[in-house]
Amino acid sequence: MQQPLSFLTKNSSKQIFTKEVLIKGQPVQLECLQICGQTYSIMRGLVTVVSLEDEWYEDVNDPTTIIQVLTNSEFKPDLFTFWQRLPEIEPKYQYHMEWESIAALPVQSADYWFNKQISSRLRTQIRKAKKDGLEVREAVYDDAFVRGMTDIFNEAPIRQGRRFWHYGKDFETIKRQFSKYLFREDMIGAYYDGEMIGFIMLGNAGNYGVPGQIISKVKYRDKMTNNVLIGKAVEICEKKKLPWLVYFYWTNDTLAEFKRRCGFEEVKVPRYFVPLTCKGELVLKLGLHRGWKAALPDQIKNPLKKLRSFWYDFKNK
Repeated sequence: MQQPLSFLTKNSSKQIFTKEVLIKGQPVQLECLQICGQTYSIMRGLVTVVSLEDEWYEDVNDPTTIIQVLTNSEFKPDLFTFWQRLPEIEPKYQYHMEWESIAALPVQSADYWFNKQISSRLRTQIRKAKKDGLEVREAVYDDAFVRGMTDIFNEAPIRQGRRFWHYGKDFETIKRQFSKYLFREDMIGAYYDGEMIGFIMLGNAGNYGVPGQIISKVKYRDKMTNNVLIGKAVEICEKKKLPWLVYFYWTNDTLAEFKRRCGFEEVKVPRYFVPLTCKGELVLKLGLHRGWKAALPDQIKNPLKKLRSFWYDFKNK
């Protein structure tokens, strides 16, 4: 039953609660607010921004009502942001809108992916890996699977040129932290010579599949493990009649080439920013609503990323 608007606008500061989430691999107490049966997160910084906590998996049911609630509440956020998930790519609202680029792979079938959506070179590499003994199969989240995760996480402190978030965690920590969303996830494991060398935790977002965690051992890089895992994820999406596999944002980082090789393409979806205070309006006009990092031009960000990678490599020699 939807809560009455008057209930939501009175003593709203008392309705704020915290929940533990992982941010950059570390447990953080995130401030949240329940509105109309959905959980919204609160991010404080230059401005206070409210957004749907699980926006990859849910749609905002009624943006107009949410905006009205936040505008009239005692809790005064500066901005409300939300987006349209696939397949809704045509703008539906009149609020300030910017395009958000996501990496999406249209799913027809596993055979179509293998024969049409990836290159002949990658097909050859995958065939060789399987011939050499790489096996990828659906798995269950049991102690053996978690031990495999722990071993993979603790193989290397640096991944993709930065400190790896989950390095150094023990079995019990990993088992607890990654069990939260099992109700919507399928486990996929990659095995070589009896050893788990990679895995995907594939989330079901209703409109598409999401590889919430995909990783494999560096020492078996030649096995094309992550590519084969993506192929299995496509197979599961086909089985569950999910028309897309979405690998989060389309960015120019170290994962970009991997996404292209696996058949992902850039798809733009509308994201809306609604100022709720004068401060919110000013920050939106100045282009700082996505944070100072997003406001930096690539000419500055790219050298900083290279410097970071150099520092981590030097520090861990």
